[in-house]
Amino acid sequence: MINEVRNTVMAVLNKDNNGYVTPEEFNLFARQAQIELFEEYFYDYSRSVVLRNKRRYNSGYSDIPKQTEEVIDMFSLESVALVHAAGVFTLPTDWYTLTAVKYSGLEVERISQRQVLNLVNSNLTAPTATYPAYFQDGATTSVIGNTITVYPTTITSGITVMYVRYPVSPKWTYTTVSGSPVFNQSAGDYQDFELPTSDLPTLVLKILQLAGVNIREPEVVQYAINEENIEDQKEG
Repeated sequence: MINEVRNTVMAVLNKDNNGYVTPEEFNLFARQAQIELFEEYFYDYSRSVVLRNKRRYNSGYSDIPKQTEEVIDMFSLESVALVHAAGVFTLPTDWYTLTAVKYSGLEVERISQRQVLNLVNSNLTAPTATYPAYFQDGATTSVIGNTITVYPTTITSGITVMYVRYPVSPKWTYTTVSGSPVFNQSAGDYQDFELPTSDLPTLVLKILQLAGVNIREPEVVQYAINEENIEDQKEG
């Protein structure tokens, strides 16, 4: 799909001599576009669930929440063991959001940092190996950390997580022929988009917006924005 996306982007840019995007620039734009669209799935899912609860969606082919959930499930991983060091467990580098933390098959309760002192100092509510708890480091700041602290602190192994990962960064790979890049899918670092083929038009539009800003062509940016607005209106 990535080659089709790039060909479409280049065709739009070349139509009116709006400039050239190098393969390296395209890959940067493609990564950003994929991340933006991936994160939109979570917003769309929440919005569609609300609409479904209001009986605005039907089952079957128009069951948007189910379709969106199926895409998100493509990135869901289960039973990934965490490494313990310096009193904390480190999350996988590709995690986007945690869906569950388990200890020896038991669900670990998530708590906030402000709850920690009250819980661990209480004879009644202190976490135990049977009823463990955790908090995500940095959760009280604007940036959530990539480690979790588990209580009781005697737990130093056996922690696994279920989480939704980020999609792998796409990479359009090529060989140079007569001074021009030619698509080479057999390259070792080749990586296609991980989103459904149905997202191809939206990826093209998002990349065009980024490319238009990069080459300072407002016509390209406006074209992409207008087309994306049309797509949003169709979906709404």
